[in-house]
Amino acid sequence: MIEFDTIPASIRKPGVYIEFNTRLAVRNLPTNKQSICLIVPLGAAATLLPHVPTQVKDDIEAGTMTDSAVAQEMVKAVIKSYRYATLSIVGVAVEGEIEPSIVAALDSIALGGFTILVPAWFSQTALTALRTHIQTYTDSVEQQSIIGVAALTTTLSAATTLAASLNSGAISLAVLPGTASTDRQVACAYAAQIASEEDPARPLNTLVLGGIEVPPITKRLGRVEQETALANGVTPLEVGAGDVVQIVRAVSTYTKSATGATDVSLLDLTTMRTLYYVRQACRDRIRLRFPRSKLTNKTPAAVRGELLDVLNKLEDAEIVEEVVANAAGLVVERSGQDVSTLKASIPADIVNGLHVFAGRIDLLL
Repeated sequence: MIEFDTIPASIRKPGVYIEFNTRLAVRNLPTNKQSICLIVPLGAAATLLPHVPTQVKDDIEAGTMTDSAVAQEMVKAVIKSYRYATLSIVGVAVEGEIEPSIVAALDSIALGGFTILVPAWFSQTALTALRTHIQTYTDSVEQQSIIGVAALTTTLSAATTLAASLNSGAISLAVLPGTASTDRQVACAYAAQIASEEDPARPLNTLVLGGIEVPPITKRLGRVEQETALANGVTPLEVGAGDVVQIVRAVSTYTKSATGATDVSLLDLTTMRTLYYVRQACRDRIRLRFPRSKLTNKTPAAVRGELLDVLNKLEDAEIVEEVVANAAGLVVERSGQDVSTLKASIPADIVNGLHVFAGRIDLLL
Protein backbone atom coordinates (compact mmCIF):
# COMPACT_ATOMS: atom_id res chain seq x y z
CA MET A 1 0.00 0.00 0.00
CA ILE A 2 1.38 3.38 -1.05
CA GLU A 3 0.90 6.14 1.49
CA PHE A 4 1.18 9.89 0.91
CA ASP A 5 2.08 12.56 3.43
CA THR A 6 0.89 15.65 1.57
CA ILE A 7 -1.48 14.47 -1.18
CA PRO A 8 -4.97 13.96 0.25
CA ALA A 9 -7.10 11.13 -1.07
CA SER A 10 -10.06 13.52 -1.33
CA ILE A 11 -8.70 15.45 -4.37
CA ARG A 12 -11.24 15.71 -7.20
CA LYS A 13 -9.58 18.17 -9.59
CA PRO A 14 -7.77 16.35 -12.42
CA GLY A 15 -4.00 16.66 -12.39
CA VAL A 16 -0.69 14.98 -11.69
CA TYR A 17 0.38 15.39 -8.06
CA ILE A 18 3.84 14.29 -6.95
CA GLU A 19 5.40 14.70 -3.52
CA PHE A 20 8.97 14.11 -2.36
CA ASN A 21 9.72 11.28 0.03
CA THR A 22 13.10 11.41 1.77
CA ARG A 23 12.49 8.64 4.29
CA LEU A 24 14.16 6.05 2.05
CA ALA A 25 17.10 8.24 1.02
CA VAL A 26 19.58 7.30 3.72
CA ARG A 27 20.78 3.71 3.42
CA ASN A 28 24.24 3.99 4.93
CA LEU A 29 25.37 3.85 8.55
CA PRO A 30 25.58 7.02 10.65
CA THR A 31 28.88 8.77 11.24
CA ASN A 32 30.52 8.44 14.63
CA LYS A 33 32.22 11.78 15.19
CA GLN A 34 33.47 12.22 18.75
CA SER A 35 33.39 15.38 20.84
CA ILE A 36 35.20 16.06 24.11
CA CYS A 37 34.02 18.22 27.00
CA LEU A 38 36.37 19.09 29.86
CA ILE A 39 34.97 20.02 33.28
CA VAL A 40 37.40 22.68 34.52
CA PRO A 41 37.81 25.13 37.43
CA LEU A 42 37.16 28.84 36.99
CA GLY A 43 39.45 31.49 38.45
CA ALA A 44 38.36 34.77 40.04
CA ALA A 45 38.85 36.73 36.80
CA ALA A 46 37.08 34.23 34.53
CA THR A 47 34.86 35.62 31.79
CA LEU A 48 33.24 32.23 31.21
CA LEU A 49 30.13 31.81 33.34
CA PRO A 50 29.86 28.64 35.44
CA HIS A 51 27.96 25.73 33.92
CA VAL A 52 27.94 27.13 30.39
CA PRO A 53 29.52 24.68 27.92
CA THR A 54 31.63 26.55 25.38
CA GLN A 55 33.66 25.34 22.41
CA VAL A 56 37.33 26.33 22.43
CA LYS A 57 39.97 26.30 19.73
CA ASP A 58 43.20 26.48 21.72
CA ASP A 59 44.71 26.59 25.20
CA ILE A 60 45.31 30.36 25.16
CA GLU A 61 41.63 31.04 24.59
CA ALA A 62 40.71 28.53 27.30
CA GLY A 63 43.11 30.11 29.78
CA THR A 64 41.79 33.60 29.09
CA MET A 65 38.15 32.60 29.45
CA THR A 66 38.61 30.55 32.61
CA ASP A 67 41.47 32.38 34.34
CA SER A 68 42.71 28.88 35.14
CA ALA A 69 46.08 27.28 34.48
CA VAL A 70 44.39 23.89 34.99
CA ALA A 71 41.92 24.51 32.19
CA GLN A 72 44.70 25.76 29.95
CA GLU A 73 46.90 22.70 30.53
CA MET A 74 43.99 20.32 29.92
CA VAL A 75 43.03 21.93 26.62
CA LYS A 76 46.67 22.04 25.55
CA ALA A 77 47.07 18.32 26.35
CA VAL A 78 44.07 17.40 24.20
CA ILE A 79 45.23 19.42 21.22
CA LYS A 80 48.82 18.21 21.49
CA SER A 81 47.64 14.60 21.45
CA TYR A 82 45.02 15.07 18.69
CA ARG A 83 44.86 18.48 17.09
CA TYR A 84 41.58 17.81 15.24
CA ALA A 85 39.52 17.08 18.35
CA THR A 86 36.17 18.82 18.69
CA LEU A 87 36.67 20.34 22.11
CA SER A 88 34.51 22.21 24.62
CA ILE A 89 34.87 23.21 28.25
CA VAL A 90 32.41 23.81 31.06
CA GLY A 91 33.48 25.76 34.12
CA VAL A 92 33.01 25.14 37.83
CA ALA A 93 33.37 27.97 40.36
CA VAL A 94 35.96 26.83 42.89
CA GLU A 95 35.63 29.59 45.52
CA GLY A 96 38.46 28.33 47.68
CA GLU A 97 37.33 24.70 47.74
CA ILE A 98 39.98 22.11 47.02
CA GLU A 99 37.50 20.05 45.11
CA PRO A 100 34.09 21.49 44.20
CA SER A 101 31.09 19.42 43.22
CA ILE A 102 30.86 18.82 39.47
CA VAL A 103 27.21 17.70 39.52
CA ALA A 104 25.76 21.03 38.34
CA ALA A 105 28.34 21.28 35.56
CA LEU A 106 27.49 17.78 34.40
CA ASP A 107 23.79 18.63 34.44
CA SER A 108 24.47 21.67 32.27
CA ILE A 109 26.02 19.58 29.49
CA ALA A 110 23.40 16.83 29.55
CA LEU A 111 21.92 17.89 26.21
CA GLY A 112 25.18 18.95 24.59
CA GLY A 113 25.77 15.74 22.67
CA PHE A 114 29.29 15.30 24.06
CA THR A 115 30.67 11.77 23.74
CA ILE A 116 33.80 11.98 25.94
CA LEU A 117 33.86 13.70 29.34
CA VAL A 118 37.00 14.51 31.32
CA PRO A 119 36.79 16.22 34.72
CA ALA A 120 39.68 18.09 36.26
CA TRP A 121 39.28 16.07 39.47
CA PHE A 122 39.83 12.30 39.74
CA SER A 123 38.75 11.57 43.29
CA GLN A 124 36.24 8.85 44.02
CA THR A 125 33.65 11.54 44.77
CA ALA A 126 34.09 13.34 41.44
CA LEU A 127 34.23 10.18 39.37
CA THR A 128 31.21 8.70 41.13
CA ALA A 129 29.30 11.83 40.14
CA LEU A 130 30.54 11.30 36.59
CA ARG A 131 29.42 7.66 36.70
CA THR A 132 25.95 8.66 37.90
CA HIS A 133 25.66 11.22 35.11
CA ILE A 134 26.71 8.67 32.50
CA GLN A 135 24.34 6.02 33.82
CA THR A 136 21.49 8.51 33.68
CA TYR A 137 22.06 9.77 30.16
CA THR A 138 23.15 6.57 28.42
CA ASP A 139 20.17 4.50 29.55
CA SER A 140 17.44 3.14 27.28
CA VAL A 141 15.45 6.38 27.54
CA GLU A 142 18.07 9.12 27.06
CA GLN A 143 20.24 6.93 24.76
CA GLN A 144 23.32 9.13 24.62
CA SER A 145 26.75 7.66 23.93
CA ILE A 146 29.10 8.90 26.63
CA ILE A 147 32.51 7.72 27.80
CA GLY A 148 34.20 9.10 30.93
CA VAL A 149 38.00 9.35 31.05
CA ALA A 150 40.36 9.71 34.01
CA ALA A 151 44.03 9.05 34.82
CA LEU A 152 46.39 8.64 37.75
CA THR A 153 50.15 9.13 37.81
CA THR A 154 50.77 8.01 41.39
CA THR A 155 50.67 4.23 41.87
CA LEU A 156 49.08 1.19 40.30
CA SER A 157 47.57 0.33 43.67
CA ALA A 158 45.77 3.67 43.84
CA ALA A 159 44.47 3.17 40.30
CA THR A 160 43.12 -0.34 40.90
CA THR A 161 41.43 0.81 44.10
CA LEU A 162 39.77 3.71 42.31
CA ALA A 163 38.72 1.50 39.38
CA ALA A 164 37.11 -1.00 41.75
CA SER A 165 35.07 1.77 43.35
CA LEU A 166 33.73 2.84 39.94
CA ASN A 167 33.15 -0.52 38.20
CA SER A 168 31.69 1.16 35.10
CA GLY A 169 31.78 -0.07 31.52
CA ALA A 170 31.65 3.54 30.34
CA ILE A 171 34.57 4.92 32.36
CA SER A 172 38.20 4.27 31.48
CA LEU A 173 41.02 4.98 33.92
CA ALA A 174 44.60 5.19 32.62
CA VAL A 175 47.71 4.84 34.78
CA LEU A 176 51.24 6.11 34.16
CA PRO A 177 53.23 6.18 37.42
CA GLY A 178 56.19 8.51 37.66
CA THR A 179 55.51 10.80 34.72
CA ALA A 180 56.20 14.51 35.15
CA SER A 181 52.93 15.21 33.35
CA THR A 182 49.89 15.78 35.55
CA ASP A 183 46.96 13.40 35.96
CA ARG A 184 44.85 15.84 34.00
CA GLN A 185 47.29 16.06 31.10
CA VAL A 186 47.46 12.26 30.83
CA ALA A 187 43.68 11.93 30.97
CA CYS A 188 43.19 14.61 28.32
CA ALA A 189 45.80 13.10 26.00
CA TYR A 190 44.17 9.68 26.46
CA ALA A 191 40.71 11.13 25.76
CA ALA A 192 42.06 12.78 22.62
CA GLN A 193 43.25 9.45 21.28
CA ILE A 194 39.88 7.86 22.01
CA ALA A 195 38.26 10.69 20.06
CA SER A 196 40.67 10.21 17.18
CA GLU A 197 39.32 6.72 16.45
CA GLU A 198 35.80 6.90 15.06
CA ASP A 199 35.60 3.16 14.34
CA PRO A 200 34.11 1.96 17.65
CA ALA A 201 35.39 -1.60 17.27
CA ARG A 202 38.99 -0.80 16.43
CA PRO A 203 41.41 -1.28 19.36
CA LEU A 204 43.42 1.69 20.62
CA ASN A 205 46.55 -0.39 21.27
CA THR A 206 49.84 1.45 20.54
CA LEU A 207 48.23 4.86 19.96
CA VAL A 208 50.62 7.58 21.16
CA LEU A 209 49.68 10.14 23.81
CA GLY A 210 51.50 13.09 22.31
CA GLY A 211 53.04 15.58 24.70
CA ILE A 212 53.09 13.29 27.75
CA GLU A 213 56.38 13.05 29.61
CA VAL A 214 58.07 9.65 29.66
CA PRO A 215 58.48 8.31 33.23
CA PRO A 216 61.90 7.14 34.44
CA ILE A 217 62.69 3.47 33.87
CA THR A 218 62.40 2.65 37.57
CA LYS A 219 58.79 3.88 37.64
CA ARG A 220 57.50 2.16 34.52
CA LEU A 221 54.99 -0.66 34.77
CA GLY A 222 56.51 -4.07 34.10
CA ARG A 223 54.76 -6.95 32.40
CA VAL A 224 53.27 -8.35 35.62
CA GLU A 225 52.05 -4.92 36.69
CA GLN A 226 50.43 -4.33 33.32
CA GLU A 227 48.59 -7.65 33.62
CA THR A 228 47.47 -6.64 37.11
CA ALA A 229 46.18 -3.34 35.77
CA LEU A 230 44.23 -4.99 32.95
CA ALA A 231 42.75 -7.58 35.31
CA ASN A 232 41.53 -4.81 37.60
CA GLY A 233 39.92 -2.42 35.13
CA VAL A 234 42.85 -0.06 34.63
CA THR A 235 44.34 0.95 31.28
CA PRO A 236 48.14 0.71 31.48
CA LEU A 237 50.30 3.11 29.52
CA GLU A 238 53.84 2.21 28.51
CA VAL A 239 56.89 3.72 26.85
CA GLY A 240 57.29 2.62 23.24
CA ALA A 241 60.02 2.94 20.65
CA GLY A 242 61.22 6.50 20.27
CA ASP A 243 60.45 7.33 23.90
CA VAL A 244 56.73 7.93 23.42
CA VAL A 245 53.87 7.06 25.77
CA GLN A 246 51.48 4.52 24.26
CA ILE A 247 48.23 2.78 25.18
CA VAL A 248 48.77 -0.89 26.01
CA ARG A 249 45.10 -1.86 25.88
CA ALA A 250 42.13 0.42 26.56
CA VAL A 251 39.81 -1.18 29.09
CA SER A 252 36.88 -0.01 31.19
CA THR A 253 36.74 -0.06 34.97
CA TYR A 254 33.98 -2.68 34.88
CA THR A 255 35.20 -6.00 36.32
CA LYS A 256 32.35 -7.29 38.52
CA SER A 257 28.67 -8.08 37.91
CA ALA A 258 25.95 -6.85 40.24
CA THR A 259 26.31 -10.11 42.17
CA GLY A 260 30.06 -9.66 42.58
CA ALA A 261 31.06 -12.28 40.02
CA THR A 262 34.04 -11.59 37.76
CA ASP A 263 32.60 -10.30 34.47
CA VAL A 264 34.62 -9.63 31.32
CA SER A 265 31.63 -8.68 29.14
CA LEU A 266 32.63 -4.99 29.13
CA LEU A 267 36.39 -5.48 29.53
CA ASP A 268 37.50 -3.61 26.43
CA LEU A 269 36.47 -0.01 25.97
CA THR A 270 35.62 -0.89 22.38
CA THR A 271 32.73 -3.05 23.62
CA MET A 272 30.76 -0.17 25.10
CA ARG A 273 31.65 2.10 22.21
CA THR A 274 30.42 -0.55 19.76
CA LEU A 275 27.18 -1.11 21.66
CA TYR A 276 26.55 2.63 21.61
CA TYR A 277 27.13 2.72 17.85
CA VAL A 278 24.93 -0.30 17.09
CA ARG A 279 22.14 1.30 19.10
CA GLN A 280 22.56 4.59 17.26
CA ALA A 281 22.53 2.89 13.85
CA CYS A 282 19.39 0.89 14.62
CA ARG A 283 17.62 3.82 16.20
CA ASP A 284 18.44 6.19 13.34
CA ARG A 285 17.12 3.74 10.76
CA ILE A 286 13.79 3.24 12.52
CA ARG A 287 13.35 6.97 13.05
CA LEU A 288 14.08 7.63 9.38
CA ARG A 289 11.86 4.91 7.93
CA PHE A 290 8.87 4.94 10.26
CA PRO A 291 8.31 8.49 11.55
CA ARG A 292 4.52 8.43 11.03
CA SER A 293 3.80 4.79 10.41
CA LYS A 294 0.73 2.83 11.33
CA LEU A 295 1.14 -0.35 13.33
CA THR A 296 -0.46 -3.20 11.43
CA ASN A 297 0.35 -6.87 11.10
CA LYS A 298 2.68 -5.96 8.23
CA THR A 299 4.74 -3.51 10.29
CA PRO A 300 6.85 -5.98 12.33
CA ALA A 301 8.20 -7.62 9.18
CA ALA A 302 9.01 -4.24 7.63
CA VAL A 303 10.84 -3.12 10.76
CA ARG A 304 12.72 -6.40 11.00
CA GLY A 305 13.84 -6.02 7.40
CA GLU A 306 15.28 -2.60 8.11
CA LEU A 307 17.07 -3.79 11.24
CA LEU A 308 18.51 -6.75 9.36
CA ASP A 309 19.80 -4.39 6.69
CA VAL A 310 21.48 -2.28 9.38
CA LEU A 311 23.11 -5.37 10.90
CA ASN A 312 24.36 -6.49 7.49
CA LYS A 313 25.91 -3.10 6.90
CA LEU A 314 27.48 -3.22 10.36
CA GLU A 315 28.94 -6.59 9.45
CA ASP A 316 30.33 -5.18 6.20
CA ALA A 317 32.00 -2.47 8.31
CA GLU A 318 33.41 -5.17 10.62
CA ILE A 319 31.59 -3.81 13.65
CA VAL A 320 29.40 -6.88 14.24
CA GLU A 321 29.69 -10.41 12.82
CA GLU A 322 27.75 -13.65 12.29
CA VAL A 323 24.57 -11.80 11.31
CA VAL A 324 23.17 -14.70 9.29
CA ALA A 325 23.93 -17.20 12.05
CA ASN A 326 22.18 -14.99 14.60
CA ALA A 327 19.29 -13.91 12.36
CA ALA A 328 16.79 -16.13 14.16
CA GLY A 329 17.39 -14.04 17.25
CA LEU A 330 16.28 -10.88 15.46
CA VAL A 331 12.65 -10.80 16.56
CA VAL A 332 10.20 -7.94 16.10
CA GLU A 333 6.74 -8.38 17.59
CA ARG A 334 3.76 -6.44 18.78
CA SER A 335 3.51 -5.72 22.48
CA GLY A 336 0.97 -7.69 24.46
CA GLN A 337 0.49 -4.72 26.79
CA ASP A 338 0.36 -1.64 24.54
CA VAL A 339 -1.40 -1.71 21.19
CA SER A 340 0.85 1.03 19.77
CA THR A 341 4.19 -0.55 20.73
CA LEU A 342 6.58 -2.79 18.83
CA LYS A 343 9.24 -4.78 20.69
CA ALA A 344 12.47 -6.13 19.22
CA SER A 345 15.41 -8.26 20.27
CA ILE A 346 18.51 -7.37 18.26
CA PRO A 347 21.47 -9.78 18.45
CA ALA A 348 24.79 -7.96 18.26
CA ASP A 349 27.81 -10.25 18.04
CA ILE A 350 30.33 -7.45 18.24
CA VAL A 351 33.73 -7.69 16.60
CA ASN A 352 36.52 -8.15 19.14
CA GLY A 353 39.99 -6.69 18.91
CA LEU A 354 43.01 -8.83 18.08
CA HIS A 355 44.89 -8.43 21.34
CA VAL A 356 46.70 -11.74 21.78
CA PHE A 357 48.50 -14.01 19.34
CA ALA A 358 49.65 -17.35 20.67
CA GLY A 359 52.02 -19.42 18.59
CA ARG A 360 54.26 -22.44 19.03
CA ILE A 361 57.52 -23.00 17.26
CA ASP A 362 58.27 -26.68 16.77
CA LEU A 363 61.95 -27.48 16.54
CA LEU A 364 62.71 -29.95 13.75
CA LEU A 365 66.15 -31.55 13.45
